[in-house]
Amino acid sequence: MRTNNLQDIKNRYNIVGNCDALNRALDIALQVASTDLSVLIVGESGVGKEIIPRLIHDHSSRRGKNYFAINCGSIPEGTIDSELFGHEKGAFTDAIGESKGYFGVADKGTIFLDEVGELPMATQARLLRVLENGEYIRVGGQEVRKTDVRIVAATNVNIRKAISEGRFREDLYYRLNTIPIQMPPLRERGSDILLLFRLFAMQIAEKYRLPRITLTEDAKQRMLKYKWPGNVRQLKNITEQMSVLSEKREIDAETISRFIPDDEDTTLPAPITTATSSHSYENEREALYKILFDLRANVGELRRELNGLRQQIDDASTLKAQAQSLSTQYTTAVGAPIADSHKSLEAHHDVEDAEAEEIADAELESLNLNDQERQTIQKSLERNNGNRSKTAQELGISPRTLYRKLKLYGLTKK
Repeated sequence: MRTNNLQDIKNRYNIVGNCDALNRALDIALQVASTDLSVLIVGESGVGKEIIPRLIHDHSSRRGKNYFAINCGSIPEGTIDSELFGHEKGAFTDAIGESKGYFGVADKGTIFLDEVGELPMATQARLLRVLENGEYIRVGGQEVRKTDVRIVAATNVNIRKAISEGRFREDLYYRLNTIPIQMPPLRERGSDILLLFRLFAMQIAEKYRLPRITLTEDAKQRMLKYKWPGNVRQLKNITEQMSVLSEKREIDAETISRFIPDDEDTTLPAPITTATSSHSYENEREALYKILFDLRANVGELRRELNGLRQQIDDASTLKAQAQSLSTQYTTAVGAPIADSHKSLEAHHDVEDAEAEEIADAELESLNLNDQERQTIQKSLERNNGNRSKTAQELGISPRTLYRKLKLYGLTKK
């Protein structure tokens, strides 16, 4: 591409920089714009990947149609299929009407899927179908719909690693990666760092009506040696911090060290501290501690409520088990162990003899449930010498339930 044309593109999209890697990325984007090939933009977070799909759309035959930029990582997994592919009325609780979804609304246009590596596996399968034949089905629907959409995707994750870990479909990767575009990290763009700094410093000075900050020579070297893990986004944030917080308008290396780490090779984010401010963070620390303590108290309260609910469930299960256990007493002699009664009940169901069933039915009709339960508990207490824990274990109920039964039948003194 001619240098003049490339510079026109940079001016139009406010792109600052002259490094070869950046120029190469812009050149590829312009070459592929006239086609309908899928494009995958790869680069670290904060390098400015969002510029490329906009450039591609504006220089394509679809430029008069809809363009949507969608951050896949910001949409909840439970609603992302509905957001992308639409849904039918009544497909889920909040589906009071039908929705076309982005792929329906963007027909004939372009969709930019940022952070495509965060898509759930089920959504990846739907997206693959759109890429292969332009077909999709709305959530809750059965009709196969068609769409003509140009897809440009971007990711800051290692897709090949995600494929090996089973988090991303290999076939989808090759469909998206028809034309790969690599956006360079800021640390590899050399003097572009200083150009971007001047741009951000000028913008902030105009916005807040402040004197524009400049860099000394040693400060420039410090900026060039730093690794910038947050890339252009981090550079802009630090420029804003220095413009607002620094009393000096000429920034030297000592001043910069208050905003970025001393270790020139670190890839850790910059600390937000300045020696020009006497502000103490004690109040913020105390507030944070209070929030943590309140949170711990709330968690403890929730845990107690959960234990209470579990106990209620256990009691309900115990009552059900007790009713089943007591019913077995009707087919056994009074005072027989509960476990033996249960076995007798199972044996009773297997007896085919009609006369034995009639005798058992007669016994069931002649016994009173409350009296039988009282006698069973009393006999069990006697066998366990009044030990309530062993009695409750033998009866298959909790000590609390046994205590209520003892109180109900007047056996608390036993």
